Amino acid sequence: MPYNADLMHEMNLLVKFPMHSEREGIKVRSDAAPETVAAAKRLYAKGLVTQEDGGYLTFSGHQTVEHAKAALRILTGKVDVA
Repeated sequence: MPYNADLMHEMNLLVKFPMHSEREGIKVRSDAAPETVAAAKRLYAKGLVTQEDGGYLTFSGHQTVEHAKAALRILTGKVDVA
């Protein structure tokens, strides 16, 4: 299955979550770009984050972010992908 725009927005939002602490999350404000707000809602529906506006990563969310960041490191050749 090829990547589509919705998946790319979700991936871009996921890699913004901090991985060094389970006590840190993100808040997607209602005035954020519509595609970002929609991506946060889809991630919540998929069980990857704890709130419709971001919140914290779930266990599955942590695993997904680890894989997403690994793919970015491989594809970009960068060691530190934030």
